[in-house]
Amino acid sequence: MTPRLFLTVLLPIFLVLTAAAARAASFDCAKAAKPDETAICGSTKLSDLDVEMATLYRVRMELPMLMGARGAAQDEQRAFLNQREQCGGNVTCIQAAYTARIATLNQTIKAAMQDYCAKLGICG
Repeated sequence: MTPRLFLTVLLPIFLVLTAAAARAASFDCAKAAKPDETAICGSTKLSDLDVEMATLYRVRMELPMLMGARGAAQDEQRAFLNQREQCGGNVTCIQAAYTARIATLNQTIKAAMQDYCAKLGICG
């Protein structure tokens, strides 16, 4: 790994991940009003999934190689939030929505990093 790759891509990702890990849900549970929000705040598992998803979303939005697709990413995030809201307080439904969204974000980030690595000619 080159120092430039570490400083420009991996270090910011690490900092975002570490900062997010120190919180509970990615939103203020004192202001949770909707059934999906109160379910997340009442469940450690859902809260952890919420933080993981929010962290991945922030990472995705900060990757320079994906900046041109920010509008589409915001649309996808809104669609996810609408889907999660449709679950109401159903923990199984909310968990499934998070699992799918996390998988999508992971795949998007992985593909962007692989493409970036290949373009720089530093992949093994």
